[in-house]
Amino acid sequence: MGGTQSKNATDEEAMTSGRKSAGQDENLPTVERIRKHTVTHFGFRVLILARRGMLELPEELWELTELQKLNLSLNLLRSIPSSLAVLQNLVVLNLWGNQLTSLPPEVGRLRNLKVLFAYRNRLSDVPEELGCCTKLEVLSLANNQLTGLPASLSALSGLKKLNLSHNHITHIPACVYTMKNLVFLQLACNKLENIADQIQALIDLKILILEGNCIHSLPKMICGLTKLELLNVDFNDIQNVPAEMHRLRGLERLACHPLDKGLHIMHNPLVKPIKDVLDGGVSPETRPRSSPPESVLRSAKIATSDQRFEMCLFGPEQTDVLGRSQAVCSNPSGVSGEFRPTGIMSELIWNMERVHVSRPQ
Repeated sequence: MGGTQSKNATDEEAMTSGRKSAGQDENLPTVERIRKHTVTHFGFRVLILARRGMLELPEELWELTELQKLNLSLNLLRSIPSSLAVLQNLVVLNLWGNQLTSLPPEVGRLRNLKVLFAYRNRLSDVPEELGCCTKLEVLSLANNQLTGLPASLSALSGLKKLNLSHNHITHIPACVYTMKNLVFLQLACNKLENIADQIQALIDLKILILEGNCIHSLPKMICGLTKLELLNVDFNDIQNVPAEMHRLRGLERLACHPLDKGLHIMHNPLVKPIKDVLDGGVSPETRPRSSPPESVLRSAKIATSDQRFEMCLFGPEQTDVLGRSQAVCSNPSGVSGEFRPTGIMSELIWNMERVHVSRPQ
């Protein structure tokens, strides 16, 4: 009897305490309510406003000038206001999965920015001012409506990973050839017909993905990229390859499985058998493997890699801006039945887990 009364009293106290806490939150200014839901993750101040159905951003957001990682993905945003410029401490900005038709010129004032995700939007161009973000190391503009990039992006000399897949690009933008620290370049599913000789300038490239274009031939200069570990030119219109291809010793074999290192050159109208050209420089892969459906593999290469890195940068979601509990996200893409890449996919295709974003001092 006494135990029941004690339990009821405890429950009442908890409910009263909860109401007080909720009342206190309601009495706080909006900016403080948002600030309460920032977290510290690996030494960075992080705010996750993903999956909120937001059509526009709250004005109070721009008062959180201490933010270093901001996740606005999977909303309904059509524009980002110029107020973005006040977030001078941002290192990572995630805008993927919105309805953005442009990025504000003020993005160029984020001088500490190292990672920018703007994939799966409706971008038709990129502001010239983005070239002022000279600390950028990772840039994903995949799944947009881009036809090129501004010449000002030549200033992004520290860029290491660039994803331009699933756009409407007919020529590799000239500025890309000046990004000499690139180790990963993804241009799959565009409208490329050729590769300029300037490709030889990207001497640190390890992964070059050009599948699903209209490329007719590979230039001789591509054979100077001796660090290449994965070259994917599947599903093109290639008839001939340079006789010097045997120089690319990093391409250990003719790869049949989409996730393997090596040379991917399937579904091309080659005039001469590729093994004859390589003259033993590459050994064919003969081990049978089962493969996921082609559509799933393409999706995994382009989207999942970005999303895996997003989880690495932001960590799992904790609470939303209103304080409601969020389940830890074990599937960052939110896609049921998603193919989860392993092996070469996690190590090479984006290799994002190893992107170094230095802790603040």
